Amino acid sequence: MGKKSLSLGRLRKVVQIISGIAANGYIKGFLPGNPMIYEGPLKHFCLPGMNCYSCPGALGACPIGALQAALNARDRDFPFYVLGYLIAAGVIAGRFICGWLCLFGLLQELLYKIPGPKLKIPEKADRVLRYVKYLVLLVLVIGLPLFYRDGSGGGLPFFCQYLCPVGTLEGGVPLVLLNSTLRPALGWLFRWKMLVLILCLVSCIFIYRPFCKYLCPLGAFYGFMQKISLVRIRVDEDSCTNCGACAGACGMKVDPRKFPDSAECIRCGACMDKCPEKAISFRIRR
Repeated sequence: MGKKSLSLGRLRKVVQIISGIAANGYIKGFLPGNPMIYEGPLKHFCLPGMNCYSCPGALGACPIGALQAALNARDRDFPFYVLGYLIAAGVIAGRFICGWLCLFGLLQELLYKIPGPKLKIPEKADRVLRYVKYLVLLVLVIGLPLFYRDGSGGGLPFFCQYLCPVGTLEGGVPLVLLNSTLRPALGWLFRWKMLVLILCLVSCIFIYRPFCKYLCPLGAFYGFMQKISLVRIRVDEDSCTNCGACAGACGMKVDPRKFPDSAECIRCGACMDKCPEKAISFRIRR
């Protein structure tokens, strides 16, 4: 790789790390024996990426968790703020947020760097599995919380409670490790979430960002906005030689020459790193 592509790759890692630290900068929450999470004024605002509200250090709210909380409410008020925020973030950046600002995405990438055989999902199966995250968004995040009601009239945050590995890693595990008083109350639900987390993390060693590809509802939502987002990828057709290096470098299996605005593209810039003619670049849509 050339000097430019190397600096871009390093820049993205630095941005991911800084973003993760900034989102979880409540140091007091990580002190042993402190059972409280941050509940100050910043928690009223959503963060752009997946970041558990219950993480001891979280300074902001997870947009998926906030959306479920609004839909679960007994009065069923329309979640104007959360949907407005998600739409605005999606229109501005699309899945650039997934590639540059998501701490869990960085963790998946680092696990994939562990040496060993990599699993190649058959193309037909991969194509079908990509739709699962949209089902998760429509059913677990929106549908069930909106229409299901328990005896008290409230709903349940189905995705956060039963599936989200981000919440288990960032919220559940640290809280249990730091607070011995919580351990006697652990039951089947915590064991189930730990199993989901372990399966997700192990699969990251063999598959590039499997949670992003197949399960993440936030990525699904931002994917809807990809074709109208301001942050775009531009392919200079006059410079492109159709060598295919960009498509081969993409961990999300997107060919930027054919589908520069694909809902699966996380704008990571790997295609730019590999392009020998430097024909691919970011651009801001007018």
